[in-house]
Amino acid sequence: MSSREEGGVTTPSGRRAREDAAPTGARISTEEARIQILKLLDVRLSGDATERWFKHMQLVVEDKNQVSVFVPTETHVLWIQENFLPELTHALSQVLGCGGRPRVLAMNGAAGGQLTLLEEPKRQSRASEAAAEALSKSLKSSGLNQLYTFDRFVVGGNNQFAHAACKAIAAGVRTAYNPLFIHGGSGLGKTHLMQAIGQDILKARPDAKVIYLTCEKFTNEFILAVQKGNLDNFRRRYRRANVLLVDDVQFLTGKEKSQEEFFHTFNTLLDGQAQVVLSSDRPASEIQTLEPRLVSRFECGLTVALQPPQLETRIAILRRKMEEWEVKIPDDWVRFIAQRIRSNVRRLEGALVRIATFNSLGQGELSTERIEDLLRDILREEAAAKVTIDTIQKTVADYYDIRLADMTSRRRPANIAFPRQVAMYLSRKLTGGSLVEIGEAFGGRDHGTVIHACKKVDQVMQTDDQVRQAVAALGDRLNR
Repeated sequence: MSSREEGGVTTPSGRRAREDAAPTGARISTEEARIQILKLLDVRLSGDATERWFKHMQLVVEDKNQVSVFVPTETHVLWIQENFLPELTHALSQVLGCGGRPRVLAMNGAAGGQLTLLEEPKRQSRASEAAAEALSKSLKSSGLNQLYTFDRFVVGGNNQFAHAACKAIAAGVRTAYNPLFIHGGSGLGKTHLMQAIGQDILKARPDAKVIYLTCEKFTNEFILAVQKGNLDNFRRRYRRANVLLVDDVQFLTGKEKSQEEFFHTFNTLLDGQAQVVLSSDRPASEIQTLEPRLVSRFECGLTVALQPPQLETRIAILRRKMEEWEVKIPDDWVRFIAQRIRSNVRRLEGALVRIATFNSLGQGELSTERIEDLLRDILREEAAAKVTIDTIQKTVADYYDIRLADMTSRRRPANIAFPRQVAMYLSRKLTGGSLVEIGEAFGGRDHGTVIHACKKVDQVMQTDDQVRQAVAALGDRLNR
């Protein structure tokens, strides 16, 4: 059966939808409409953007107010929705007279990456279709975003331990992992890892009751339940969960009644062998006005920290996003972004979107000056939060109660030498400074001394929990 028939077209799901008339009243074929729309897009966008994002689109006209536009991948869908939806809507209106916003959907690509409406639509069994639909509904009702999967998470030295712990929980390993408490600065992947746990559990156990929500939502729902007298329903919803994922628990601070309710919910779940995963922007012990009994509950399982990504990891994140979005920018600019934006993955992605969009729209040649202008506000925020070696030395000296001058002195007693090594280690991790620069900042020491300090701290962290927690706490304090 041909994919196109007189007066209609077969959709990727096998349905046939009629082609409505153009504004003039004359009938127009889907292919003719597609060509005209591409020409209009070419006028409003650069030729490169039209070629990259719309070349293989296919149209399905449901009625005069609804057009579905099928594109090769989910990346195309996201990019068009974020960047070109007004232009696409305008072109469809001009050619087909459609008044509503189009639906942009992904469909399977044929060999060689060319998109066609398949002559024989792929037929899934009713059972598999029902299972896929049920999973999609479960994810939505659980508050989970399908984009947050383990496959899309870039693992580096800054998050390797946290990633392994989350994978273990998702696979059903619960001993000593309950609760799991993830802490780290904004934009480092806490939400991504939590939601990936929920998705894997739902895929393996579709009947599991998984709930993801922010602490703010928990608090607001609790207040509303008290006001409306629905506290029993509220408690049934959360205390009967198999997996509870609560983001940003630092927002419990100062909310006495909400803390009490959360305490009892937490205890009920743990007593019932339910899995609890929590996240915060700081360790539990550093959340102000959090009740001691909650702090002790949060710390009774496994605590893992997320640090800002190192340069290599930042480059890997940018390259992964370029693959997903099917965009290309020169390696020099990828490295430039990674070197200038160190503290936050969301900022990295935002910078890549701006530069890739500028490049695709053909607005001119990229240069250092042009990129700095495009990223002016992001770079300003990054500079404001920039960690310096001086800041690290002062923070570590305060933490270990030694003189700041000891960071650069030649004194070598253990109570001074090891904090100094910790400061060198953090300088290497957080500043991107070279070994020579770091050595100079610590009293003119050579690069070999810095290498030795980093190896020493790494080794001690593997065997001494107190040191590992101290270094993590210092990293969080510096990145706050």
